[in-house]
Amino acid sequence: MLEILLSAFVLLFIVVDPIGVAAIFAALVHDLPREEQRRIARNGVLLAAGILLTFMLVGNGLLSVLGISIPAFRVAGGVLLFMLSLDMIFARQSGMRATTLREQREASRRQDISVFPLAFPLIAGPGAMTTVLLMASAGHPPGIMAALVGVVVLVLALCLLAFRLAPSIIRGLGETGINVVNRLLGLILAALAVQFILDGVRVGLNLD
Repeated sequence: MLEILLSAFVLLFIVVDPIGVAAIFAALVHDLPREEQRRIARNGVLLAAGILLTFMLVGNGLLSVLGISIPAFRVAGGVLLFMLSLDMIFARQSGMRATTLREQREASRRQDISVFPLAFPLIAGPGAMTTVLLMASAGHPPGIMAALVGVVVLVLALCLLAFRLAPSIIRGLGETGINVVNRLLGLILAALAVQFILDGVRVGLNLD
């Protein structure tokens, strides 16, 4: 059980990337009062929690209704996470965890960015939603599923902490330091993504 929880924590932590998101958050709210920054951070994390936990709890039912097999979803999810890992390794942003130019202009005109772009797509983006669906689709017993919900809550709590400490993180690491950390995490994510693909192919082809 400990191995399952540790693997889930590492995977979701890397995909959500609290340090990288905190840097973007700091840039978006730098001109707002400190209390307003805290309110936006809190609301954004709560909304992201609602999105991710909903996807996690209805994941198996959703796949069943759509007629998608678990092996097929593991392969598709692995491919998506591998693409995300490449973005992290090469320090670039794509539509999986970044906003388009139009979305950035819309966000700049909003007073409250807690829903968009903070909760979605910065925290609960396609990569994070895919990750929680993969966690839910493994067929774990209720006890482990409850613990996995705790893992999601823990990662989001770390995200909120990173938002609170964003100025210190940026000063300490700098843009280069943040990119180095993201590259290291991206390499780990690439290996985990490949493992998802291999597991999905093995089970789908009945190679066990």
